[in-house]
Amino acid sequence: MFIRAFILTLLTCAPAAAAGVEKITATAAELHVHFAATSAGLNLVELAPFETNAAAGRVVTRLPAGSPARVPRFDGVRDRLYSGFVAVQPSDPKRAAAGPIRFAEDLDQLSLHREPHPQPGTKKGLQLQMVDDALALGIRHCTLNFNLAGLIQLQPQPDSLRWEMDGRTYHFNRRYLDSLPVKRLSDAGVVVNLILLHYLGRAEVDAFMKHPRCDPATPHRLTAFNTATPDGLRHYQAALEFLAHRYSGTNSAHGRVWGYIVGNEVNAHWEWYNLGSATRAEVAADYLRTVRVTHTAVRKASAHARVYLSLTHFWTRVMRNDPLHYCEGKGLIDDMNQLAKVGGDFDWHLAHHPYPENLFEPRTWLDKSATPHPDTPRITFKNLEVLDAYFRRPELLYRGQPRRIILSEQGFHSPDKPDGELWQAAAFCYAWKKVESLAGIDAFILHRHVDHAHEGGLKLGLWSHQPGTISTPDKPRRIYEIFKAAGTPDEARAFEFALPVIGLKDWSTLRSQP
Repeated sequence: MFIRAFILTLLTCAPAAAAGVEKITATAAELHVHFAATSAGLNLVELAPFETNAAAGRVVTRLPAGSPARVPRFDGVRDRLYSGFVAVQPSDPKRAAAGPIRFAEDLDQLSLHREPHPQPGTKKGLQLQMVDDALALGIRHCTLNFNLAGLIQLQPQPDSLRWEMDGRTYHFNRRYLDSLPVKRLSDAGVVVNLILLHYLGRAEVDAFMKHPRCDPATPHRLTAFNTATPDGLRHYQAALEFLAHRYSGTNSAHGRVWGYIVGNEVNAHWEWYNLGSATRAEVAADYLRTVRVTHTAVRKASAHARVYLSLTHFWTRVMRNDPLHYCEGKGLIDDMNQLAKVGGDFDWHLAHHPYPENLFEPRTWLDKSATPHPDTPRITFKNLEVLDAYFRRPELLYRGQPRRIILSEQGFHSPDKPDGELWQAAAFCYAWKKVESLAGIDAFILHRHVDHAHEGGLKLGLWSHQPGTISTPDKPRRIYEIFKAAGTPDEARAFEFALPVIGLKDWSTLRSQP
């Protein structure tokens, strides 16, 4: 209830932001706190990212007669770049806030590395299992699952990697990092994105990294990140700063990571980013805090690496009729966008999962709940242009430009029917043509490379798996050669078979389909 009330307070304060802090910018040595003239003489209170009550913070200065106020960026060795700031009346013992809590903006001006985000010549991507095969298929985008619980080491080992932050030393698992093919992929021109996760199971790490509201009954052992307590926050900050610095720069010896996807399918948080029982407003406030912290850590290293939200295909419908475990994707985006602007806007982006309406039916052009309207129940490949158009709305723009979209996980089942492989291959053709026509979508990262025995009976792979194994490759399916041809001069010939399967005369009519 408190968080809901806090959000309501922020939103009602937003139009009256003439009182209080209006914007914060930063340099290497200072924070510049811009405020309305009527706020001169108020106290400026510093808050941790998880603090929402000005009474909990510390007064750092009194706002002078002329804006901006200049505050040292470092409090000793502690970087205030993550902190929130709010103005309060000096004479008020309860410290009622004058305006919203605001955070530093325009952080790209501080970044150590400034090279632009790459623009590969194809949107083709894969959640890969076999690097050689993936590169032979011509991919230029990928996602790698990254378990923060496997990275953190509470006790240093002889081969541990170190990171210094705010006067403390943190240790990270070299062997875990060495197991990732980041360097090989990025050297081959692949845009690498990490899907940041925390799998429960290491009790000593779970003790502070597991979200306080995470329910032990979480079905997939995935917790929301804990940025709600001092210990959880500092370990998360350190891990993200370490990763962003390790994987930034044109001459990185470790390869390059260009995208950080925070959690997984957060509008189905009970399943994939467990916050226990939480309203949509509570999810929005908690997730935004973690996304903002991630963005700040990444921006300290890279001016143009991207931070993404993660959503299912449910747009105005929910996965299950349980508002404390699932919420609407559209509503979550709108809530977070409003809150971000009130607190200081930043360039978050979207990693969407436009699976077909029925995961076991690859023929996504048959989807009934994917309509051409902004309030469609689902966004699948059938109505993907709705998402592209929605992100061009003025209220969602950042610095006048649409936020970027990647399709970071979606695939097509191959049913055990005579036409199963045909439908799967045709569905990929349909989806590829849709994605190619939408300028706001940067990547189509197919899930998955090889069938997985523990995926509820779904057969989504370019390859089948060997019987009796979990994901050992067996044979490539028909979709394999179609995927390989996508984005090459052979595409037109390879895709031609799909037109009568889908019911099209030619690809130019695709976007006009009902």
